[in-house]
Amino acid sequence: MTTTTKEKPDTVTAPASTTSAPRSARPILLAGLDFGTNKSCILAGTPQSSDVTVSKIVPTVVGYAKEGVVSGIITNNASMLFGEEALRHLLHVNLVAPMEKGVIVHREPARDFLKHLRDLADPGNRSELRVVIGVPANAGEDAREDIRQAVTGLFDRVLLIPEPFLAALGYRDDARVSQPGYVDPVTNSLFIDIGGGTTDLCLVQGYFPTVDDQISIPFAGDAMDDILAAELDRVYPNNGFSRLKVRELKEAHAYVGPVRKPIDAQVIVGGKARTIEIGEALGKAGNALLDRIFEAARTLIGRASSDSVATLLQNIVITGGGSQIKGIDTVLQQRLVDDGYASPKVRLAGADYKRYVAMGALKAARAARENQWQYLLA
Repeated sequence: MTTTTKEKPDTVTAPASTTSAPRSARPILLAGLDFGTNKSCILAGTPQSSDVTVSKIVPTVVGYAKEGVVSGIITNNASMLFGEEALRHLLHVNLVAPMEKGVIVHREPARDFLKHLRDLADPGNRSELRVVIGVPANAGEDAREDIRQAVTGLFDRVLLIPEPFLAALGYRDDARVSQPGYVDPVTNSLFIDIGGGTTDLCLVQGYFPTVDDQISIPFAGDAMDDILAAELDRVYPNNGFSRLKVRELKEAHAYVGPVRKPIDAQVIVGGKARTIEIGEALGKAGNALLDRIFEAARTLIGRASSDSVATLLQNIVITGGGSQIKGIDTVLQQRLVDDGYASPKVRLAGADYKRYVAMGALKAARAARENQWQYLLA
């Protein structure tokens, strides 16, 4: 992915609030936000209901229109595009990815993107919008402050909570919590959230996690892209694959475990159709991630109390985009068995993995006490 050479300066100036009603008269709207490295999700709803009124998943990219683009090429001759629309206009915009490894690296594009999400949640800016945002496990104070600064003047109040804890809360089936036999993931589980920039692991045991309950690994989907791209460049020099193409190949074929060959992919190189073998390169990328997850999981399991570890081992859940890697659950489970752990059970969060962090964040927003919110003054 290319970044613009004309990027706005990395400074933050909170815009003046533009509302259609006095601030004191505005109704409260709650939002849960997963501000991801590659994809972001925002859900919104009122405090009085459990309904979700807005649900949007948007690739985390901003496209700034290039100079000299012919009128009418870009819809409404917009100067900024977001998400899929920006990606559809690759030839006509300078793309900026505001996030890397779960933290903001381009502040002004981050604010532009967050304003877009705010507008999706609350068109017309008619509500007092309070947002819970997921942050990587053990995110430092600098990273947290960058997020606070980025949302100041856009949202009215904010609460930052570790992403894997929110994923567990979002994965929880509230309607079944009181049913016999239901294993509540918030009570005693190990959540593994594999994103684009970071892989976050968290012991979730019925209380807000401490620093020792969490591990964040700066190795996830993007790092797999790096390994795959390097391997493809080594085997197929001058292939000309873009970052987006490498990611497309990974998302279609990624796996962990013994090397699978052949895995043939149909690609276009220099305008000509070509078949390339990517099984070995994908195996190297996937197993590099698995090795790190296994070591981090062992560390956190070792920190669990002896009274809780047997139940914990039965409730290891993998979520995030990396949960779609073929074999990630079964191979991790077998590695734990081979290492001597008693009957571990690893499962995938399921098809709605893209929304679990944001759903957990919205649940947390509805449960938050008034004194827990941080005011954001423009």
